[in-house]
Amino acid sequence: MSTLDQELRARFGERLRINHSLADLTSFRIGGPSDFFVTVENDEELGAAMAAAYRRSIPAFCLGAGTNLLISDRGVRGLVVKLGESFASIVINNAQVIAGAAAQFRTLVESVVDRGLAGLEFGEGIPGTVGGGLVMNAGAFSGEMARVVTFVRGITQTGERRVLGKDEVGFAYRRTALPPHFVITRIDFDLAAGDRDILWKRVMELRAKRATRQPRDVPNAGSVFKNPPGCFAGRLLEDAGLKGARMGGAAFSDQHANFIVNLGGACADEVRSLMELACARVKESTGLMLEPEVKLVGDW
Repeated sequence: MSTLDQELRARFGERLRINHSLADLTSFRIGGPSDFFVTVENDEELGAAMAAAYRRSIPAFCLGAGTNLLISDRGVRGLVVKLGESFASIVINNAQVIAGAAAQFRTLVESVVDRGLAGLEFGEGIPGTVGGGLVMNAGAFSGEMARVVTFVRGITQTGERRVLGKDEVGFAYRRTALPPHFVITRIDFDLAAGDRDILWKRVMELRAKRATRQPRDVPNAGSVFKNPPGCFAGRLLEDAGLKGARMGGAAFSDQHANFIVNLGGACADEVRSLMELACARVKESTGLMLEPEVKLVGDW
């Protein structure tokens, strides 16, 4: 670890943080420290950080907006990198759009809709970054990333630039099959021309639906479980009596059973215990095994 410390310090100076708390960088507001943490501002810096960790067989993890994940109370071993503002650009050229991985998903949706481009309206209200949405093949209301992405650009674990075609991404329901430790930097979209007013109307309708169905005033990580084929995870959880179930500072939302919220002071182990309880109860009552949509990250 000490040699990695020295190399990263030489490259990034005071931007390198040691034992840096990650809780405030997640939508759950939960999580322990990372051994090393640095914000990178361009592809060269990202490649250098990834390569330095790879040469020493030290794990590296890219943290986006911190949504859709639960970081262990014991933190994350190795290096955590975060993409800086330069990775948040959005370039629109007719129906071709290139969005930086650090751009907010909602910002991208509003930007393209305002230009009369259709295909991303489903992303209204999906939390987090465009890169995070790609990793999870984010989708809602009959739309998903897989339908509009053409290329994914990024940095490999050895620090090299790589461009993946759509067929190389491995899109599936709420997941992708990207190369191990591949860090997305930019995503190319091919959208369709549409009527700006109609598109905005659709976005506002979806915004209103989410406001009434999902908790917005307390920290959470979005949907906890994927929907099993032919049914909704939220309904299964509610039928199993889990709506409002609480463990310490964590609880299943009274508004939507497929959301776990941090009521204040919740720890990762409490959230994980609730997830395990939910899986056991739904399995017992229906025979179905729920698959987590929230990713567990760190030293468990």
